[in-house]
Amino acid sequence: MRLFSLIKKEMTQLMRDKVLIFILLWGFTGMIYTAGHGVSMEVRNFPTIIYDMSHSPEGREIVSRFQKPYFKILAFVDNDREVVEWLDSGKASMAIVIPPDFKRKLKGSGAKIQVIIDGTMSMSATMAVAYVSSITYNYAIEVFERKMGITSRFFNEIPIIDERVRVQFNPNILTSWFMSLLELFNVTTMVSLLVTAAALVREKEYGTVEQLLVTPVRTWEIFVAKIIPTIFAVGVLSLLSIFLMIKGVFKVPIRGSLLLFYPVMIFYVFTMSSLGIAIATVARNLAQSMMLMLVILTPMLMLSGAWTPPESMQPFMRYLSLISPMRYFIDFGYSVLFKGNGIKYVWYDIFGIIILGSILFSFSVYRFRKIFAK
Repeated sequence: MRLFSLIKKEMTQLMRDKVLIFILLWGFTGMIYTAGHGVSMEVRNFPTIIYDMSHSPEGREIVSRFQKPYFKILAFVDNDREVVEWLDSGKASMAIVIPPDFKRKLKGSGAKIQVIIDGTMSMSATMAVAYVSSITYNYAIEVFERKMGITSRFFNEIPIIDERVRVQFNPNILTSWFMSLLELFNVTTMVSLLVTAAALVREKEYGTVEQLLVTPVRTWEIFVAKIIPTIFAVGVLSLLSIFLMIKGVFKVPIRGSLLLFYPVMIFYVFTMSSLGIAIATVARNLAQSMMLMLVILTPMLMLSGAWTPPESMQPFMRYLSLISPMRYFIDFGYSVLFKGNGIKYVWYDIFGIIILGSILFSFSVYRFRKIFAK
């Protein structure tokens, strides 16, 4: 009865906070939509300039290969100074330089072109270079065929390795599939921290924590009452997000079982809420708690494996990521929702979340008793 009354009180406070309700709705809809459509790892309309010193049909032919949607030719320049100006001003991100002896060397020992690329955005630059390599390779094969007087049938009659790449789970390599799910996991993490920490910090700011302590309730009951509304809000909004945004807007196939995903997600929310309570016991006000969340969330995201596989990290960072609940949850979420894996393949992620959740909850209870129960 005491726990039910506390939960009712926390739910009432949550429903009355219109700003927080707006943040929650925006997080599980607008932020996911923005992440899916606003972030792309693909190269589209890459701003390119051409410096063709050969003025030959061969030079024009290879330049004609750099077309939309991958490249956008902005201008044909006439000297090195213009190349530098375009790249330094940021108007162009890549310059293709055709040397004056391109035609002669193409008929002899082999021709080269120069590609100057702005590496500020390293991911886009890497993808653009890969496209350039593919284009020049295919052009070289065509030149070889014409020079030797052979056709593609010749290659079918000699031993050759036929490479055919098949991408599993995301065959079209759509960035929106990856980013929308990642943002769902990020929002779940942030909301779990924010709502619980904000609820306890407000109690501290208004001086009502002392009133709770003099009531006949236990510490764990106060904590559970703070966490249950967060679990309810995240559970309802994530379900809305999966069917309305993930499946509805981005057409991401949900291959796994939601009956497996949701219980683990609820315990993950419990884990992050426990961390939010620990933050609230340290912070003096809401502004401080927000700053502490940023300090914790940034390295947690970097070590989660979302952007860099743990196997590619330095050994120390890889071991450090094992204390991040987010690493286990993201791996679990992609494995279940994206790949359709069962508990046989994700039991270690579930185990990691349970262990860290138990540790964080115990630490939060200890901090709360140490600070307030004096």
